[in-house]
Amino acid sequence: MEIRALVKGQRAYFATGATLGLQARKAALQRLKAAILRYEAEINTALAADLGKCPAESYMCEVGMALAELSFALKHLAGWMRDKRRPTPLAQFHARSFTVSQPYGVVLIMSPWNYPFMLAISPLVGAIAAGNCCVVKPSAYSPATSAILRKILAACFVPEQAAVVEGGRAENRALLDQRFDYIFFTGGVAVGREVMAKAARYLTPVTLELGGKSPCIVDATAKLDLAAKRLVFGKLLNCGQTCVAPDYLLVDRRIKDTFLVCVKKWVAAMYGKNALDNEGYVRMVNQKHFDRVMALIDPAKVVLGGRGDPASLRIQPTILDGVAPDDPVMQEEIFGPVLPVLTFDEITQALGFVNSRPHPLALYLFSQDKTVQQLFLRRALFGGGCINDTVIHLATSQMPFGGVGSSGMGGYHGKTSFETFSHQKSIVKKYTWMDMPVRYAPYTPFKGRLLRLFLR
Repeated sequence: MEIRALVKGQRAYFATGATLGLQARKAALQRLKAAILRYEAEINTALAADLGKCPAESYMCEVGMALAELSFALKHLAGWMRDKRRPTPLAQFHARSFTVSQPYGVVLIMSPWNYPFMLAISPLVGAIAAGNCCVVKPSAYSPATSAILRKILAACFVPEQAAVVEGGRAENRALLDQRFDYIFFTGGVAVGREVMAKAARYLTPVTLELGGKSPCIVDATAKLDLAAKRLVFGKLLNCGQTCVAPDYLLVDRRIKDTFLVCVKKWVAAMYGKNALDNEGYVRMVNQKHFDRVMALIDPAKVVLGGRGDPASLRIQPTILDGVAPDDPVMQEEIFGPVLPVLTFDEITQALGFVNSRPHPLALYLFSQDKTVQQLFLRRALFGGGCINDTVIHLATSQMPFGGVGSSGMGGYHGKTSFETFSHQKSIVKKYTWMDMPVRYAPYTPFKGRLLRLFLR
């Protein structure tokens, strides 16, 4: 279907009110959940074709998380949809105040290639739960997953309610030239700026889920072996192609060498002495990204790994020691299995370094010192993160996920997804059995005293 006609058709369908009722929304989510379960094997095949993911990682990071979002929404949707009673000020006596959640209308969801299934389905769950019609635009870099997404949505919805548009830059431009009521974008900062500029034409509200260089700070009080194990998990998940992957390591100089021994041990334990021989090790998405990440590796600073295989597009888990802040690897989000290592002497130096750079999407602190934990929680500005772990803060429907500053704006997951795709209307229902005269002219000294009594 031509893009302009698709958006027009969704706008007409939304106007019928067919997406608004509780039962209609729940039925749509139940169809989507059933379809994901029905096509799980094909989803796994698509993720293996696009990124080389094994079924266990595909379920843990993609299918399972999407199903968890669906289950959470189905359980709580009725409560989310109810009008919410609010206190009424005395000055507005006698009245009832409440908020009403209303869908925006027709929304655009633009998803990336690194978690191509989960990052399309998760916001879609919120959009459908909120009662919207949706156009989903997956990345051209993950064509197999885009195809199965199209198949699943076609099995669940008429295109006037939800549909997938495949393609590349031309389709992106054509979609962004349309008037949507909300745009949800997950991807890089450069394209995020383009999305926001296009949205400004129609004053369309946006959520931008971007990225950035997320630090991992390890101080001298950390449990080093456990910290190394959890750092390796978060860094090498999806071969580092995760928006919240630890991008660089800031470690206390006194324990750096000991900690790196632990890191090397856990890399070998999880992926073998040479990860290039491990069929379960995820590859770079394409040649362009393989070449980009390889170019960031300075052979003079490699203390682990450093090699890549162009035939399989795999890059060894790589540690770079002695990295300086102005090195190329510190100038952009790595999005690959390369870990630059920098050191600090005082924890305040680490805090100052983090705060001197663009606000990251995530921050990970390994420390047993509660004073240090509070220092970073209260003084460092970042989207979200973990104390004594990595990555797992996004794997819950109970908390919002999102960035701040250059790492994004807005959030989603669970109830926050519903709220993101809903407009909250504030309503005062005024009763008619009496009418307080104080607000009406003429404004006498007595009315002035009453106003000061009410409004203070």
